[in-house]
Amino acid sequence: MILFHQFFDQTSSTLTYLLADPLTGDAVIIDSVKEHLGAYLTFLQEQELQLAWVLETHVHADHVTGAAGLREMTGARSAVGAAGGVGCADRQLGDGDTIVFGNEVIRVIATPGHTPGCVTYHWRDRLFTGDSLMIGGCGRTDFQGGNAGQLYDSITQRLFTLPDETLVYPGHDYKGARVSCIGQEKLGNPRLAGRSRQEFIEIMANLDLAPPRLIDEALPANLRCGRPDSREVHGA
Repeated sequence: MILFHQFFDQTSSTLTYLLADPLTGDAVIIDSVKEHLGAYLTFLQEQELQLAWVLETHVHADHVTGAAGLREMTGARSAVGAAGGVGCADRQLGDGDTIVFGNEVIRVIATPGHTPGCVTYHWRDRLFTGDSLMIGGCGRTDFQGGNAGQLYDSITQRLFTLPDETLVYPGHDYKGARVSCIGQEKLGNPRLAGRSRQEFIEIMANLDLAPPRLIDEALPANLRCGRPDSREVHGA
């Protein structure tokens, strides 16, 4: 038996995940959103869980993480990919690292490309892919040090080599979908299915997307683990 819950932030279309070992009550939250701290804490209390880890798949540009608040209110530790440049995190993660909560183990897969520090979390039969692999798409590569060729390699060489039945839980979805699987994405993802590396790079170079609306607020805040700017705190 496992305990798994999915939260959705409508403003940024962010999907947040809570995983728990019901035998020990230890829990993990992946890609939290600051505005939903109350919902997370209520769920933890109702399920009689204690939060052990707050994990980030990368440094987000479209919402502010709830990591700082969750650490302060629960005593949980935070972790992020080492290449993300988030020095305030309790743990810097590399490829092959593991996160243990209760009797459960999460394996870290480095999946750079959307950003240099992107990681995917592999737990049991499912992947939490952040913005690397989405349902019918993938994260953009035109800012934050993104690299389309690197993202193609991460997806095709690190994720698509896993069993087809492996579940894919992305960091966002904009069309109401909530889960896919590796087999489905290999066959039907329009940016990747049947595409060469060069074709993928050309697709990504021509997306012509506007910058995320909250990028100027979210990026610096997330490099501080979601803490307010000291100038704001002191009224400067």
